[in-house]
Amino acid sequence: MKILMALLLAVSWIFAAVDLNTASKQELMSVKGIGEIKAQAILDYRAKQPFKSVDELVNVKGFGDKSVEKIKNEFSVSEVKTETSVESKK
Repeated sequence: MKILMALLLAVSWIFAAVDLNTASKQELMSVKGIGEIKAQAILDYRAKQPFKSVDELVNVKGFGDKSVEKIKNEFSVSEVKTETSVESKK
């Protein structure tokens, strides 16, 4: 039973969505269709502003509507705390 649980956890980790706001270049490249150039483009976009939704990938150089539609289920977007959002809670 313990082996089955460990296997299920491992499989769920392997298929977990990659977070566009926190993923490293290597993590981004683990997604089929994302090579070094597209991964770097995602990082460059993210450096200017965090992603609010996966659909924003269409704004990243090298991505179009069709390519985003094919891969968007591979990604997730977490909330990134910015100085503005932190200050507004004070």
